[in-house]
Amino acid sequence: MTLRTRLTISYVGFFAAALLALDIGLYLIVRQSLMGSIEGELRVGAQVLQTDFTKSNQTVFAYVKGEHYTRVLLTAPPVREFEAPNLYIQFYEQAGTLLSRSSNLPQPLTVDQRLIDRSLNGETSLYMIDAGGVRLRVLLTPLMFGNRPVGVLMVARSLSETDRALTLLFYALLGGGLVVLLAAARGGAWLTRAAFKPIDEITRTAQSIVRAEDLSLRVAVPAAQDELQRLTVTVNDLLARLEGLFSVQRRFVADVSHELRTPLAAMQGNLEVLERGAVRDPQLLDESLTDMRYEVARLIRMVNDLLFLAQSESGFQLRREPVELDTLLLEVHRELRHLSNGSQLRLGDEDQVVIQGDRDRIKQALLNLGINALQHTPPGGVVTLGLSCKDGYAALTVADTGAGIAATDLPHIFDRFYRADWSRTRNHGGAGLGLAIVKWIAEAHNGYVDVTSTPGFGSCFTLFLPLAGPIVDYTLQFVHDDRPSS
Repeated sequence: MTLRTRLTISYVGFFAAALLALDIGLYLIVRQSLMGSIEGELRVGAQVLQTDFTKSNQTVFAYVKGEHYTRVLLTAPPVREFEAPNLYIQFYEQAGTLLSRSSNLPQPLTVDQRLIDRSLNGETSLYMIDAGGVRLRVLLTPLMFGNRPVGVLMVARSLSETDRALTLLFYALLGGGLVVLLAAARGGAWLTRAAFKPIDEITRTAQSIVRAEDLSLRVAVPAAQDELQRLTVTVNDLLARLEGLFSVQRRFVADVSHELRTPLAAMQGNLEVLERGAVRDPQLLDESLTDMRYEVARLIRMVNDLLFLAQSESGFQLRREPVELDTLLLEVHRELRHLSNGSQLRLGDEDQVVIQGDRDRIKQALLNLGINALQHTPPGGVVTLGLSCKDGYAALTVADTGAGIAATDLPHIFDRFYRADWSRTRNHGGAGLGLAIVKWIAEAHNGYVDVTSTPGFGSCFTLFLPLAGPIVDYTLQFVHDDRPSS
């Protein structure tokens, strides 16, 4: 059974239950109203006869034999609500003997002697009897003279008209209810079909994507601003993110394949040189071995970077310990001096700062920034390392006087394997993973990386780390981060 069918059945079932409760309530209210009207008519009739009997100042026998009560019931009484063309009257004396009945009764109505005795004791009874297949509503009340009962008065009325009216009401409610339920079923089916139309569209789009393997397809957004519109927008956002994810995945596989193929090809070339006789030439042998060691080191760095990024995306845990950043900065400066390659490596501001964090990862981020700056700074240029405090953050800066970064490249430089055409050539030996790792380390410490660059004058990367605060378990999905870098 489809969801649409289940919703329609549920809707009709709920509507039927509500309609049944409404019909039952309406029927009971009308029935109670009609019965109440009849009971009121009986009480008014009894009250009129009681009043007339009191005014007549006669005995019960003389009053009923003179048929005063008949004249009273046939004339308009002073009580506005009282009309008595359908009332049946019977009088009983104190001994419980039937004295008289109204002329519209072809035969006496049987009354339980116990009820007569209760009325003679001052109680009023209201009950139902069946007389010749006709239901009657009966009021049995004492006939008072002064403060004492001198007889019993029975006032009855037929319920035939009331029963016919209630029967007609019952069939009207039943027939009307069935018609309404059929209309509700048709309307519910139409409403669910209209409501599920966007969902059907989403399903067809998803099936088209599966068949065509085209994540560029999108679901048409309905005009109404409702839950289905939000669902459609969410699905389209999901498709867009999936498309971006698969694009990044394809680019990632292609970049990794190329990065691995380049050093392997270089190593294969050196091996071929060695096979052609370079082993017997000390100079060629030394050059080939040096090149192979360089390519092996490059492969190791790339594999380590990929492993680190994979660990970061699976919930990598950072250590939390005091880190003296000024000491760490000097240590990084000493290690980078061997890689300067004609560039000047200087120290700028050196504030004494201690934070809570992972010393090895912070050093890795700073080394990546330093190596990146040295690779893109020509001989004679300057790379400056600095440390200062700014607005509750420790600011580790790496500034260079290289060619700078174009404004169009700045939002993407922290993406994996991204290279600007002019600054990220493979001749520098980088795989485009260093800045991605820097960004993860910064954000894993609840910090961030800022970069400013002017083409032709150089760049300045600043690693901001909070001076105080716990290190959280942070997992960063680089391929999903659409926030523009500042």
